[in-house]
Amino acid sequence: MKAAVIQGPGNIRVEHVPDPRIHEPHDAVVAVTHAAICGSDLWAYQGTAPRKPGQRMGHEFIGVVEEIGREVTTVRPGDRVIAPFVWSDGTCAFCAEGLHTSCERGGFWGVPGTDGGQGEAVRVPFADGTLIKVPAGADDTLDRALLTLCDVMGTGHHAAVAAGVRHGDTVVVVGDGAVGLCGVLAARRLGAERVVLLGRHPQRTALARCFGATETVPERGEEAIARLRDLIPGRGAPAVIEAVGTWESLHTAISVARPGAAVGFVGAPHGVGGKVDVRQLFDKNVSLRGGVAPVRAYIPQLLPDVLDGRLDPSAVFDLSIRLADTPIGYAAMQERHAIKALIRV
Repeated sequence: MKAAVIQGPGNIRVEHVPDPRIHEPHDAVVAVTHAAICGSDLWAYQGTAPRKPGQRMGHEFIGVVEEIGREVTTVRPGDRVIAPFVWSDGTCAFCAEGLHTSCERGGFWGVPGTDGGQGEAVRVPFADGTLIKVPAGADDTLDRALLTLCDVMGTGHHAAVAAGVRHGDTVVVVGDGAVGLCGVLAARRLGAERVVLLGRHPQRTALARCFGATETVPERGEEAIARLRDLIPGRGAPAVIEAVGTWESLHTAISVARPGAAVGFVGAPHGVGGKVDVRQLFDKNVSLRGGVAPVRAYIPQLLPDVLDGRLDPSAVFDLSIRLADTPIGYAAMQERHAIKALIRV
């Protein structure tokens, strides 16, 4: 089969790789129909996250079950399925708590020796604990929205939940990438009355407004903090979403949180050049929550809203390509010509 691999910084190729097959009785093989490029994939592309030459790429995919191991009971060949960005056994103590990203036998797609989502097929360990079946008869036109549930929509929702967004809240979202944009949707879904997005790219801020952002702030750093303090009375926002992962973005998020607020941080840390402002957290009784989003726990909550049209994050995909053109998608996202690329396999 063909799959995207990385051979070095800036060097993504689509190459022939071995076909996946059943190794364990709990495995399934899924034929990928749609995959995506994530902002975190760009770290390897930029050379800031180490990857071995030939390592598979991608962790967001949906598809159709081709084959199952003898112990798999929840999906059958022919089922359309959604794959969270990690696999999990569904039976350990952490999975029982809804923290599938800490599963004792779980793992991430694309680590050495495993398939990545940006390929024609994937071997899925612990299929019963990992895959979510799409109800039979679901509209095929929803594939783009369903694909967001693998990561970015679930991650945006995790941020909003961690920030404690409540009905009527004012929410600040730091970051205008796909996760930040989905954070806007998530905050509005949970009842936020006002959502202020920090972003400076016109295409992204326009989409944020379509998703329900009431205001956008292009400034960064101390200028952004000052602007937000002017915009939001009462010493800051009661809920803040941090969706970038740099020290500056986290500092901004903490600084604009009102006393007693929570910051839901889901921007995976990278390029952090400073320290968390513990003094501010302490002095203002601000909680810092979040981390790797356990999207497997959230998909059953979000899927019904996607299926009935109440939640539609599909517009975060503003570039659609074929698998053979995956390198073009990486370049487009790296150069900020695209928010998020969808790969049709």
